Amino acid sequence: MPSPDPEQPAGEPSSRRGRPPEPICEEAGTAHRTWLEPVRFRLTASGLTLDDLVSRSGYSKTRLSELLRGKGYYSGWEITYSVIRALGIPVDPVRRLWTAAALEAEKDPAWIRSRISDVQPLGSDEQPVAHLGLTQAMWQPYTAYAQAFLQTERRAQQLVAQTFDILWLTWNEATLSPHTPRYAWQLLRSRVHAATAKRPDGRPDLRPAAFSTASQAQIWDLAKRLAQIDLLAQFFDTITRLPADQMDITVLRNLCGVAPPAVPGIVGLSPAIVHSLERHARGALRQLRTNTDSQE
Repeated sequence: MPSPDPEQPAGEPSSRRGRPPEPICEEAGTAHRTWLEPVRFRLTASGLTLDDLVSRSGYSKTRLSELLRGKGYYSGWEITYSVIRALGIPVDPVRRLWTAAALEAEKDPAWIRSRISDVQPLGSDEQPVAHLGLTQAMWQPYTAYAQAFLQTERRAQQLVAQTFDILWLTWNEATLSPHTPRYAWQLLRSRVHAATAKRPDGRPDLRPAAFSTASQAQIWDLAKRLAQIDLLAQFFDTITRLPADQMDITVLRNLCGVAPPAVPGIVGLSPAIVHSLERHARGALRQLRTNTDSQE
């Protein structure tokens, strides 16, 4: 497989500017887009043309165009690897995201292992120290938040792992943002809510979380337990009517059991703003529940 041109570092634009890639095909799955969108963004930001990518990767323009659009058969790891190496993109997170998307495309695990083993990596990627620190610090609260909406710990952990891989791929953008923890939190919550079941009005459906709370699990009387679940489901449903930041803080505090001092660091907002949002959320919840009760 041809290696990137050593005379022109990845990310250094050529003197020509080609057209941006055509849009991603509608047939491309959600997991496929997870790694494809950052790759397309990096190509556009680099200023490289498709011809540049042809010379760097060794693959034809047609093959590369199909990969960048997610068109046709799911792209093998060898061509994907050649593109991300040419663009100077970290290999490890893309390989994990590529694998998840291959499973989404119903590729056999043996096919996936074979495609990966066909490529001899040139070395492992060095994870940014700050990214590693953020991952270690936020893994638990991010997973708790995701599990509140997705219910199962396995789904939550998979989504959080993918979120941190995407964050690694977009780390330059994250560190250039006004506040990196806020950038990371917004990435996490957008992916959680995209994967969450929705109510008819588009709100996330948080009601199933009522079945997994510790309080109702300790009630042995079935009638009382069902009554408690019903009350909790109504409360959780009311939470989703709050503005986004107020809802996030309420979920972290009430469903995830996060201590107040830890919340600002998780959502990437100042303690004063979080305190104000939580106070407004409590008032809004009281008003919403009063309005709901009066309509019944």
